[in-house]
Amino acid sequence: RLRGPAQPPLRYHLSYTGLRNARSKMASDLRPNSSLVGALLTDMYQLTMAYGYWKAGRHEEPAVFEAFFRKNPFKGEFTIFAGLEEVLRYVATFHFTEDDLDFLRSVFPPTTDPAFFEWLGTLDCSRVRVVAVREGTVVFPRIPLVRIEGPLGVTQILETAILNLLNFPSLIATNAQRMRLAAGTDKTLLEFGLRRAQGPDGAITASRYAYVGGFDGTSNVLAGKLFNIATRGTHAHAFVSAYAGPEDLKDKSLDGRPFWDDVLARRDALGFHSSKVSELAAFVSYAIAFPSSFLALVDTYDTLVSGVPNFIAVALVLREYGYKPVGIRLDSGDLAYLSKMARAMFKKHDLGDATIVASNDINENVLISLNREGHEVDSFGIGTNLVTCQAQPALGMVYKLVEISGRACIKLSNDFEKTTLPGRKQVYRLIGVDNVGLCDLMTRVDEPAPQAGERILCKHPFQDRKRCYVRPTEVKPLLEVMFDAGKVVGALPSAEEIRQRVKDEVACLRDDHLRPLNPAIYKVSVTDTLYQFVHDLWGKNAPIQELQ
Repeated sequence: RLRGPAQPPLRYHLSYTGLRNARSKMASDLRPNSSLVGALLTDMYQLTMAYGYWKAGRHEEPAVFEAFFRKNPFKGEFTIFAGLEEVLRYVATFHFTEDDLDFLRSVFPPTTDPAFFEWLGTLDCSRVRVVAVREGTVVFPRIPLVRIEGPLGVTQILETAILNLLNFPSLIATNAQRMRLAAGTDKTLLEFGLRRAQGPDGAITASRYAYVGGFDGTSNVLAGKLFNIATRGTHAHAFVSAYAGPEDLKDKSLDGRPFWDDVLARRDALGFHSSKVSELAAFVSYAIAFPSSFLALVDTYDTLVSGVPNFIAVALVLREYGYKPVGIRLDSGDLAYLSKMARAMFKKHDLGDATIVASNDINENVLISLNREGHEVDSFGIGTNLVTCQAQPALGMVYKLVEISGRACIKLSNDFEKTTLPGRKQVYRLIGVDNVGLCDLMTRVDEPAPQAGERILCKHPFQDRKRCYVRPTEVKPLLEVMFDAGKVVGALPSAEEIRQRVKDEVACLRDDHLRPLNPAIYKVSVTDTLYQFVHDLWGKNAPIQELQ
């Protein structure tokens, strides 16, 4: 079951109105975290199909849909499942308002039966069941991540919003985890993408799920408030450029002592005569404002000639005053070379433990390259390439009908990768020695569960020659009931709890599944019973061409 904190995250509105303190929020408040999420967040064709079902008297037929994806993103071999909480909030509060219905009346053809809108006004998800993988789980192509069971009309309408609420969060969390793997567990990763994200909603979503995927903090203040994520930030080049010299310092003292004079004297004593005095003045001003957390951006003019020397002068005086300076940020240039040179200068002046933060269009490949070259960066600030997922802008999750009125449904394609697996299914992760995942096994929902220690035949869904026997030491069912009878089952987990699940899940994968280049394929298999069922149904539904 989902487990969560006593104080779940606060909801937010894009208009930033109606924000309430997270600590006072009641656990019973399951409204979506975005005010944009509601019954009208759907494609028009979902509603036209619903009308078609309703007109034909089929809208109450029991249906089963499954959401899954066909290919892992970023040319990798794993995906982090994220966004489930928002799906549950959406389903729990789904309804059409009178304003919604008035709008729909205005866009549907005038021949539409008015009783259809009356029916829409009665819709909720009290008869919908959601069965899903836990949020933060490592998942793979084809396995059903969310199964929606309920009346055909309403479960069809849910499709678009469910995909919207799962695709981007899963993509962001996966991108973040890949960057975490590339950077290493000993580095601090900060999300700096607010200004480059696709609008406020995209920015909040990116900050939230980057944290889930393994980042340590964000520059996004609103995301920090909403989801209890550590916020980080120092200053930009504008702060340095705003100072022409010491004449811009309205107060040159710190703790009643002549801070500017002491820093200037230290700079001269160290022989840093080429550093810019205006930059030094800016650093002094910032240090006076934040003496216990002084971190300077050092590349406004020249990193090694001016920025780092000026930081050293300020840092040494701060230390004399009883404060511990934090470090520097590099935002341009050769990050490997500059970080090593800066570290050498720090060590020369007994500041070897100062933190070096690097930004500047960092992506997964840059992180891998830096590790290959060797560097002295302690922390990375990553924005554009993280929050926009430039390496792959969409995951491609789909939502397919697999059963209607007890009859299994299959979608065929000339490309077998796009052929769906019919019927309701359960998924099991077969675990081997050292707690490493061997493969995921899909079964028909009424099949007996595989047992640890047994010899289990695992087959490729479509290629009979691809098969193997697996004898797992542990078997983990992945799909659980998350929403039933109009209620969320269990408590919603916090972002921190989901983040920990991601860390635990990734630790159970082999290194060759995680490597960035040509990763080994993780096996996703079916039982022989499901294999035979799929191919029998395929044979019954595939048209046979007649040649003359």
